[in-house]
Amino acid sequence: MSLSRRQLLRGAGYAATSLTAASYARVMGANDRLRLGLIGCGGRGVGVMRLFQKEPVITVTAVCDVYGVRADKAATLAPGARSFADHRRFLEHKDLDVVLIATPDHWHAACTIDALNAGKDVYVEKPLTLTIEEGPQIVRAARVNNRICQVGMQQRSGKHYLRAKQEYFDTGKLGKITLARTWWHGNGAHLMKAPPELAKQPSNLDWARYLGPVKWREWDPQQYWNFRAYLDFGGGQVTDLFTHWIDVVHMFVGQEIPTSAVAAGGIYHYKDGRTAPDTITVLLEYPGEWSATFEATLSPGARGAGVEICGTEGRLFIDRGRYEFQAAGRSAQPVVVKAEGEITIDHIRNFIDCVGSRKLPNGDVLIGHRSAQASHLGNIAWVQKRRIKFDPVREEILPL
Repeated sequence: MSLSRRQLLRGAGYAATSLTAASYARVMGANDRLRLGLIGCGGRGVGVMRLFQKEPVITVTAVCDVYGVRADKAATLAPGARSFADHRRFLEHKDLDVVLIATPDHWHAACTIDALNAGKDVYVEKPLTLTIEEGPQIVRAARVNNRICQVGMQQRSGKHYLRAKQEYFDTGKLGKITLARTWWHGNGAHLMKAPPELAKQPSNLDWARYLGPVKWREWDPQQYWNFRAYLDFGGGQVTDLFTHWIDVVHMFVGQEIPTSAVAAGGIYHYKDGRTAPDTITVLLEYPGEWSATFEATLSPGARGAGVEICGTEGRLFIDRGRYEFQAAGRSAQPVVVKAEGEITIDHIRNFIDCVGSRKLPNGDVLIGHRSAQASHLGNIAWVQKRRIKFDPVREEILPL
């Protein structure tokens, strides 16, 4: 089911809150705690769970994974937590308030919608969706059930990102924005090799459950272990990496729906069965007469990641470590500000605060849908080998 633009926008917007995580108990009651469950017990899921556990209000009560080894390992880090293999049984657990979802991308929509329909608030890793069509369904589930849904685009809560936005974009110091360049090279998460013990399917790994909605194929350890390299399970570097950066651009510039997309690239070097390109370039155009680009390659000779936004009065570079503003003019001295704190922790605290206050979180589900949507347009252009035209009002791909 699709949503109209009016329905999508209802209640949406940037909603920073003045609460702190420590004030959650004062909002909900001095004796209340948030009981959290994790779906998807891989490295990222367990890592984010451990960050949640640093917050005093959080108790992990359940974990879920199709691979028993991963679920059991996560359970050892959360004494008393119950372990599940099926997220539907997991959601029947009575001791759950909020759900952290860190599955491969092809399970994000189903797990998120089921959790929202079960009355849980959700923190879901990016990208929100595997396909462009899934976004409005998740937004609808969050709005209809009046649930908080934070997407793990942690730059939205990073202090130096928010400071850069306030100092340079809210004030218009960059002038007219014409170009946003983004790049992310050499990301090792897309080159992971399955360990030898997975050469044969483990007896406690439910391969059919892992595949879920994806067309059946026999056990393939690489398609399980390195799902990001296969378009059936994820969107490659574009949705995994560009989604972070285009979300930063959307936050800064204040526009989030492209009007067109083109892309070029291919599997130029890693002939290992992957279906996602190891090298890709994406170009998006926006209604405000500016463009955004993304470049990525897994080639060992390329490294680095960042965002550079260019305007008529200067440019701003930003990554997770710092930002640098350079005013136009040869004699201008750059302004450099280093990052403060840990942005994922800041994002988690924003989520916890919003669970208490019921305000929209910084990475609200609609924001997550829009940033994933922009990335999907790049992938669709690459797959179809054509320029995609997009209606920013109806949010639909226009026919040829």
